[in-house]
Amino acid sequence: MSRVRIFVGTKRGLFHFSADERRTGWITSVPLLPGREIYFIARDPRDGSLWAGSNHKVWGPHLHRSTNFGDEWETLETAPHYADERGLRAVWSIAASSSDQPGRLYAGIEPAGLFQSDDGGASWREVHSLNQHATATAWQPAGGALALHSITVDPLNPQRIVCAVSAGGVYRTDDGGVSWQALNQNVRADFLPQPYPEAGQCVHKLVMHPANPDRLYQQNHCGVYRSDDAGNTWIEVFAGLPSNYGYALAVDSRDPNVAFVIPEESSHMRTTVGGRLRVYRTTDAGSSWQGIGRGMPQEHAYVSVLREGMSTDNLEPTGVYFGTSGGHLFASRNRGENFNMISGFLPRILAVMVVVV
Repeated sequence: MSRVRIFVGTKRGLFHFSADERRTGWITSVPLLPGREIYFIARDPRDGSLWAGSNHKVWGPHLHRSTNFGDEWETLETAPHYADERGLRAVWSIAASSSDQPGRLYAGIEPAGLFQSDDGGASWREVHSLNQHATATAWQPAGGALALHSITVDPLNPQRIVCAVSAGGVYRTDDGGVSWQALNQNVRADFLPQPYPEAGQCVHKLVMHPANPDRLYQQNHCGVYRSDDAGNTWIEVFAGLPSNYGYALAVDSRDPNVAFVIPEESSHMRTTVGGRLRVYRTTDAGSSWQGIGRGMPQEHAYVSVLREGMSTDNLEPTGVYFGTSGGHLFASRNRGENFNMISGFLPRILAVMVVVV
């Protein structure tokens, strides 16, 4: 029987929760990497290794790896960073290339930049073609930070990689990183003098659907968008949502028409809309949305869910998981029809990632 493990990165360390494929009776770990802010957790599907990025007010930013399903973590001696005064403030994402490139990893960091490793993370080099792109002068710090936070590698064509910068926009390479193009057509940037610039949009989260890599979704500062052509063009799909603003975004791995978001009040009031904790689900690629609140507080719940705070599994029916700024961890075993709270007293949750072993 498969085991499901939820990895939860918090402001004070990493936790994991495990259960069998029935997804009940969750077992909680002790705090791992205690005292560190855990910004993301990622899995390399080629060998099953897990990666996490952390920051600590004394020790600074680090990259961590686990080779035993997250029970133990090693801190790597090196992490991707600029060689000049920009250095490294945080590692925000890790993505693996294909099995044909077994040692290749990509990392997104703050200050915004993409880095590449060809030896499994032992050393890193800067991807100058993106970091020094002609439009990079339009990149600017957002409310959180100036970071490259989303890296998606096409599972059918590893030469195609799509990244997102906040605030900078969406970029794609079709030649393995030799060249990049800014792909922000029809995406608004209401906070700029020209609301439809070539670059400078504030992408909060970008997801590529694993079964249909041409299907992309993004939760943007100015709404939710869908692309059906790998980012060449974008379509607004936020009609029916109570707010355009939010961070969390996830998809059903089996159905490219199913996605989940958690809208927030506004960029000024970054909490659930009206104090109601609800997950919004689309089953028609964003043409319509259904708000689901079963199992969650529907009044006086002023929490937020961050960009790495929601994840889905690949079981049937799909499980949906998310964590809040108040330390609440929720899970659904039925594609978001209703949720149960697994834990309610964790530190502030920054990231949630699910693995089925």
